[in-house]
Amino acid sequence: MRIVISEFISLDGVVQAPGGPREDTDGGFAHGGWTHPFFDPEVMGGAIGEAMAGTEALLFGRRTWQTMAAAWPERAGDPFADQMNAIRKYVVTGTLADSELTWNNTTRIPGGEAVARIRELRAAEGGDLSLMGSPTLARTLIAEGLVDELCLMIMPVMLGGGKTIFPEDGGLRTLELVSTVTSKTGVNICTYRPAATA
Repeated sequence: MRIVISEFISLDGVVQAPGGPREDTDGGFAHGGWTHPFFDPEVMGGAIGEAMAGTEALLFGRRTWQTMAAAWPERAGDPFADQMNAIRKYVVTGTLADSELTWNNTTRIPGGEAVARIRELRAAEGGDLSLMGSPTLARTLIAEGLVDELCLMIMPVMLGGGKTIFPEDGGLRTLELVSTVTSKTGVNICTYRPAATA
């Protein structure tokens, strides 16, 4: 399975709380829902739909899973929501018990086993294993060299600080730009893959 990370991201690299004001206020973050003025249903919705078409399973950190699990089941009847609700899901958590995994088709990956278990999933046959949001988990996977594709929806806004997906370990990681498209709202949707090493 390929591991694909998709993120709404600001020009200064922030991915925190794109969906709403109370989504994630860690660190005093006050700009929750910052993506809304820039969402272009035609271009961005199309890119998200295209990515989901190749997705066999979703991967989440605990906070993002809880946010999604609270939102998607009540939207049943919409084709995208039905896909989100039916698809296989994995949540990395050290705190949630199996009995709390009420969102359909969710499997828990214990936090301490995350990297090893995700390596096993990546080595298995299948479609894409897609991660959305989940900045801590995304940062770990990038640092471990486990990301096959990175889709960044770069929005024309700076947020002045917040959570990022980029490791701060001094490591040099070269990427290849595979495709880019610009929405009417000025969002650059850029797809990157690790550059081939000589």
